[in-house]
Amino acid sequence: MTGTVFDIKEFALFDGPGIRTTVFLKGCPLRCAWCHNPEGLAPGPEPMVGAGGTRLVGTVMDAVALAERLNRQAAVLRQGEGGVTFSGGEPLLQAAFVEEVLRRLVGIHTALDTCGYGDSAAFERLAGRCDLVLYDLKLMDAEAHRRYTGVDNRLILRNLELLGNSGRPCVVRVPLVPGVTDTPDNLGAVAEAARCVRGLVRVELMAYNRAAGGKYAACNRTFQPAWDEAREENPRTELFASLGVPVMVL
Repeated sequence: MTGTVFDIKEFALFDGPGIRTTVFLKGCPLRCAWCHNPEGLAPGPEPMVGAGGTRLVGTVMDAVALAERLNRQAAVLRQGEGGVTFSGGEPLLQAAFVEEVLRRLVGIHTALDTCGYGDSAAFERLAGRCDLVLYDLKLMDAEAHRRYTGVDNRLILRNLELLGNSGRPCVVRVPLVPGVTDTPDNLGAVAEAARCVRGLVRVELMAYNRAAGGKYAACNRTFQPAWDEAREENPRTELFASLGVPVMVL
């Protein structure tokens, strides 16, 4: 069983509790206009041009070898009250690979960072194997979601419902894009959706990454923001106050 990984970040601090190792899976079904990991969009290895020249982004890895590597870090991760997070890209696109790695991890806290756009059965299997799900909600309006991400959000909301009914511990995450996702209507709708998630641990509002656009040319992609990048994003934390869980602005 093999999968394609474009990065393994050790000592990550914002991908779940504690000090973590984050495995970034390559390939994503969404095309978010603000994506800060454009090198993770395509499913296969691809060239990326940097200051040091051209390098190939994306490594085909064996599930057993990856699990062994992560298991060797178990003691350090436990000491830092952390674990392993599978992110992307979108890990649901390589669900069988991720599940095989998860099955082989021993004594490690695990988290799934997902946009929720993927086969519902695969999502339930992966979520069921993880200790925590980091669930990204971007836009609640279907038309706006399609405009800015390229896909409808019905499947995302369906999988959120499945997650909410399961009671699995969950963090709802929202990228704050100025004038797009940080509007009162959108954040209010996110708060209302989060209210139905039984295992909700907290809400994380992610600051807009203004450095992301620099990666696009290196990946032979075009970055065309349809919003004012000079405008400060507004987290509107008061909209989440009634949920009774911590709200963090990261």
